[in-house]
Amino acid sequence: MDTVLAYLPAILKLLALLFVLALGLLVLVVMVLYVRDRTQHESALRRNYPVLARFRYLFEHLGEFFRQYFFALDREEMPFNRAERSWVYRAAKDVDSTVAFGSTRDLRPAGTVFFANCAFPAMDEQAADPKPITIGEGCAHPYTTSSIFNISAMSFGALSVPAVRALSMGAKKAGIWMNTGEGGLSPYHLEGGCDIVFQVGTAKFGVRKPEGGFDEEKLKAVAAHEQVKMFEIKMSQGAKPGKGGILPGVKVTEEIAAIRGIPVGQSAISPNRHPEMGSVADILDMVAYVREVTGKPTGLKMVVGDEEFFDALFGEVKKRGAESAPDFLTLDGGDGGTGAAPMSLIDNMGMPLRESLPLLVDSLKRHGLRDRIRVIASGKLINPSEVAWAFCVGADFVNSARGFMFSLGCIQALQCNKNTCPTGITTHDKHLQRGLVPSSKAERVAHYAKNMEKEICIIAHSCGVAEPRTLRRKHARIVIRPGKSKSMAELWPDVAEG
Repeated sequence: MDTVLAYLPAILKLLALLFVLALGLLVLVVMVLYVRDRTQHESALRRNYPVLARFRYLFEHLGEFFRQYFFALDREEMPFNRAERSWVYRAAKDVDSTVAFGSTRDLRPAGTVFFANCAFPAMDEQAADPKPITIGEGCAHPYTTSSIFNISAMSFGALSVPAVRALSMGAKKAGIWMNTGEGGLSPYHLEGGCDIVFQVGTAKFGVRKPEGGFDEEKLKAVAAHEQVKMFEIKMSQGAKPGKGGILPGVKVTEEIAAIRGIPVGQSAISPNRHPEMGSVADILDMVAYVREVTGKPTGLKMVVGDEEFFDALFGEVKKRGAESAPDFLTLDGGDGGTGAAPMSLIDNMGMPLRESLPLLVDSLKRHGLRDRIRVIASGKLINPSEVAWAFCVGADFVNSARGFMFSLGCIQALQCNKNTCPTGITTHDKHLQRGLVPSSKAERVAHYAKNMEKEICIIAHSCGVAEPRTLRRKHARIVIRPGKSKSMAELWPDVAEG
């Protein structure tokens, strides 16, 4: 103790010296910033208020995070509010999802959907698991599955290695499929052993020639994998219809570049449509080509701007015969998500799923193709209520991307396009990826899918039907104005087949 006291004056002098040096350094930095701000020509605010104006940009950047945690109410935030995310987190962790006292959901705003309970709900012994459905019955290798809620398109590149691994393993555990997105088939998609839907984007990554267009041998090589069950030709995406995929160059690593067949570090900007597609006839020609080469069910993914497109497409199918039809249609809404998109498109373009899904189902019925073409709904469907609504309208399956991102631990940091995702999901920074452990996150992916199915079934049973695909439009009601709702069957009357 005496020794410490003897050195105390020297320690205090050293600390004082360090403080003075730090203070001097701070003053120097402030002076440099002052001169730089005062003389620069880019920002009027920094030129008039040097140094101080910089705090505005800092607070503006931090504002969205503070609002998320401290100021936004549970059901206020966009694109997903705290209540929606919390349900996914609880489902993924497989913890008690019950709540107490009363609902915080406001049922008064126009457009709100709720379900019509039945006086005689389905008894436990009447309840049934979702029935298997076969897609592409006329194909050499049709696909039969009983899954109802699957992993939507997210490419390797947009997602990290551990994220793809976790989704693949989790999909296998839950018995659901995983869509590769437009970035090609990676070893990590196959690693978990799940069923896979290979997406053919407008740039045809993974199945393209260097100069563009299909490489038939690569297409056959992908189809040779037993896990690859279907091929999905992407025409457009909910968050950016009219614009191709965007993978910033900072995320194009050597491995991703090799799989996609593009230069390292160069942004991957896909064409805004397939060059081969200039008409509905061309669309059916491409579907037929991919299906013939692969022998597997082939469908389309699209966002719709008007009903006339459906009539044109299905009219062409009727001319050629039902066998020429896509085996499935994945309908994405204008409210879909993405890793990167122009704000002008993400905010304004494309018909929301609430409107386009009934149009698609009704158009299929009018043309007598409802049983031929399976319908997959995709776009901001992460909670049981939204998924159950899609089955009421007439969907055969529902896909979700952001729901499964939340199950991996996504905190909606809105950093997907910057390679700085704090949870390791959408970054290729090894330090940030370290936080995502695939083996444990795979369990959460599986729990989320299974609990989603469980709660959709609860809604179905309350409506008096045995399983989700037997839900009908009469089972859902839509608020027209405060205190007044109408049955969806009245707003969207069922169309007779043919």
